[in-house]
Amino acid sequence: MSLDQITALLEHQARACRILGSPLYAALLPLVGQDVRDGGPCRDALAPYARVDVALDDAFPLRLLGGIHALALSGRAPDLAAHYPSAGGAFDPDRPDAAWPAFRAAVAAWPEWTADWLTRPPQTNEVGRASLLLTGLLWALRESPLPVRLFELGTSAGLNLRPDLFRYEAAGFGWGADDSPVRLTHTWEGPTPAWLHDPPPLTVVARHGCDLTPIDPRSTEGALALRAYVWPDQIARAQRLTGALGLAEQAPARIEKTGAGDFAEALRLEPGTLTVLWHSVMRQYVPAEEWARVSAASDRLARSATADAAFAHLAFEPAKGAAFALTARHGAAPAKVIASAHPHGLPARLPADD
Repeated sequence: MSLDQITALLEHQARACRILGSPLYAALLPLVGQDVRDGGPCRDALAPYARVDVALDDAFPLRLLGGIHALALSGRAPDLAAHYPSAGGAFDPDRPDAAWPAFRAAVAAWPEWTADWLTRPPQTNEVGRASLLLTGLLWALRESPLPVRLFELGTSAGLNLRPDLFRYEAAGFGWGADDSPVRLTHTWEGPTPAWLHDPPPLTVVARHGCDLTPIDPRSTEGALALRAYVWPDQIARAQRLTGALGLAEQAPARIEKTGAGDFAEALRLEPGTLTVLWHSVMRQYVPAEEWARVSAASDRLARSATADAAFAHLAFEPAKGAAFALTARHGAAPAKVIASAHPHGLPARLPADD
């Protein structure tokens, strides 16, 4: 990968951050690119990428940003923390690049730390995506009002294995305990689906996930990693994460360090339950050969499903263009798109033809 390609990917991520509501990162990333061109500490940090071919979904800009954010959150870069709202600092929208000198200094001062974080795939474990999971679960419960066994591919820290413990709100809609520490507001833009109103009770009796690099949300290091991948000027996301970390202590989930293919192939249906296979924004990280195994396992479960041992496959993944779609399949019926949403999950919308 050439230096021009590195800076182009930094610019690409800057545009995405601008669209997704992070003016801080939208301002910092072009300066990282300029520092790469000028031979500064960011060039030294990203030098390994100049020697290999890297796919766009490697997300090295987010790896870099996450590592430096962790320095601010952990007290190792106090000058930078002064500009990061997530670390108690203040962001000046009139001077969005004010953090740059401190950011550059942190990269220069912590080369080994930065190099280590560049080896880690970003894991946002975005709690807002649980709104799409709830939408799919209540959709499936219309056909199979049974206790749910929930299985998640690419679960990271497993925070979204607890959708029944969150509170969801939109105009004319509310679901979940009023005192939940995770409150997802403005979950829908426009009308809400009919099946969200007066649904059957949702009872989750098993919470299992898999990830190649799972994070323990109950550990200090794990919690820091999760916080670091939330963009520092998006406080609402950080607050949702804080609430979800608290729930992780209360409702245990089993997370296996294994790939999506092995995990899906090991799934079996159980009488008296609805088995749900779920994943969100992780398909792009799985090799095609392994994903074929996931698809085959899903098809096997769908074919063997019965009224008493039901199955649903729910997926929130990138679709054509810039859209992200929630696709749902119940039993052996064809999959269908039942919603689209912002990449972070909020808000969602009904498909245009509904």
